[in-house]
Amino acid sequence: TAYHYGNEAVIGKVLKEYFSSGKLKREDVFITTKLPYFAHAPEDVPKVVEMQLEALQVDYIDLYLIHGPVPFKREKDKFELAFENGMQVPDPIGHLDTWRAMEKLHDEGKLKALGLSNFNVKQVQNVYDHARIKPANLQIELHIYWPQTELIQLCKILNISITAYAPIGSPGRKGFNPKMNWPDGDPLTEPVVKELAKLTIPKTVKPQRVKENMDIFDFSLTDEEMKELFSVKTRVRLHTWEFAIGHPFYPFDDVQQTTPFCLKP
Repeated sequence: TAYHYGNEAVIGKVLKEYFSSGKLKREDVFITTKLPYFAHAPEDVPKVVEMQLEALQVDYIDLYLIHGPVPFKREKDKFELAFENGMQVPDPIGHLDTWRAMEKLHDEGKLKALGLSNFNVKQVQNVYDHARIKPANLQIELHIYWPQTELIQLCKILNISITAYAPIGSPGRKGFNPKMNWPDGDPLTEPVVKELAKLTIPKTVKPQRVKENMDIFDFSLTDEEMKELFSVKTRVRLHTWEFAIGHPFYPFDDVQQTTPFCLKP
C-alpha cells in the first residue's frame, strides 16, 4: 500500500480484526507502504511514519519505500501537497537526507527494511553508494513492453530485489490469448513473473481477479510462446508521471519533458 493510495486506515482496521481474533499473527503478514512525495524532509519522515503506523495499527512496517524520487512541498500546517497557481511545487531535498532519516527509524525497529520506487539507474546507484542500510527492494513499472534491462542488471549486482507493477499493462495484450481460456492479459504474467520480475504486485478490487492472481502458477508457456513474447520489439512506458514533469529529479530520461506539470523550484 502507500500513503497516497488512501487505504492504510482500512487495511489497519481489517488487520486489527484478524489479529484480535487470532486468525493471523503480526508475523504472518508482510506490510509494505511508502513515503509520500510531500514528506521527504528529514524532520517530516518520522512524523509521517508514525501516522502510517497508527493508521495500519501495527508497531512496525516490514518494507518502507520512497514512493518516488520527486519530493514536493507540503502545506505549512498539515501533511498535504502544497499548490501554487494550481501546480505542485518541487522541493529539492536530497535523496540521501531522506534516506538517512529512514535509516534512523530502521535502527529503532519501526522500519524493518528500506527500499525505493520509480528511481532510475543513477538515482539507485547514488543511494546505494552512500547508504548505511542498503536498499532491499526497488519497485518499478515492468512488463513485456518495458523490460528495464539496465535497471534490473544493476539491481542484480547490488543484490536489490525487484517488484514489478503494471506487469500486464501492455495495451496490446489481448492478442496474446488466442489458444487458452484465460481472461485477457494473463499470458503475459508468467514470463514477467518467472523471467523478468520474479515478484509482481497484482492490483485489483475484484474477488475473481484476486483468485486468478493466486492461481497464476498452475500453467506454463511453451518455448515457442516464450520466444514469441520476448521477441516483441515495442518499447512503451505506460506510467510517465506527468505530474512530475519539470521536476529537477524527474527520473525518466526517455520521456520528452516538453510541458512542465509542476512549478520550477
